[in-house]
Amino acid sequence: MDIVFYSLLFLVAFLYASVGHGGASGYLALMAFYSFAPEIMRPTALILNIFVSGIAFIQYYRGGYFRWALFWPFAAASIPSAYMGGLISVDASLYKKIVGVLLIFPIIRLLGVKLKTEETIKEQNIFLSLFIGAIIGFLSGMIGIGGGILLSPIILLLHWADMKQTAAVSTLFIFLNSLSGLGGLLTKGFQFEIQMVWFVLIAVNGGLAGSYFGAKKFESLFLRRILAAVLVISAIKLLTI
Repeated sequence: MDIVFYSLLFLVAFLYASVGHGGASGYLALMAFYSFAPEIMRPTALILNIFVSGIAFIQYYRGGYFRWALFWPFAAASIPSAYMGGLISVDASLYKKIVGVLLIFPIIRLLGVKLKTEETIKEQNIFLSLFIGAIIGFLSGMIGIGGGILLSPIILLLHWADMKQTAAVSTLFIFLNSLSGLGGLLTKGFQFEIQMVWFVLIAVNGGLAGSYFGAKKFESLFLRRILAAVLVISAIKLLTI
């Protein structure tokens, strides 16, 4: 691995943590750009997600943004679904196509496209939350993401929480889904690479910095546009392989 890869890994962790995400889609895009095999990409992305989203959650929780009532229905359905998704083996070509499509969500977010939120928060629908959690959880475990890039815009579109509360809920959702998805992979066995240790160390530092500044209303549109450009290139590569 060269210095550019490690620098981008730090940047991905930093920027995703700053907006309340673990960064799995970014890690997957980066590894795809460097031609990692899918059997390495999935567990690596989940492991990095666990560390970075856990750090981000602590920061948002300390800021008083976490709402248990909003969180638990999504988690109750997503955790077992993520485990089941982790048991699914996906064809390498199809896997890369799915990841390429999912990159659209973080690209939109990083480019600064904001979803309108109402001043009055609407009451959450528990049954709809359970359904959403189950679908996102299964997809998360199958692909190797935490699901935050899918959950966040849904919460905001339904007006169930504001931006900071959504970020706080998403980080814990990502953390638990990643643990569950990794558990599913562990039952099948996966290839552990020593370089994963370095990936974790770099991502943790990026996540610490990003979550700290994110909780302090940090904005850096220029850096986010750089990362969005990287994701666009990676998405094109994945979809055209």
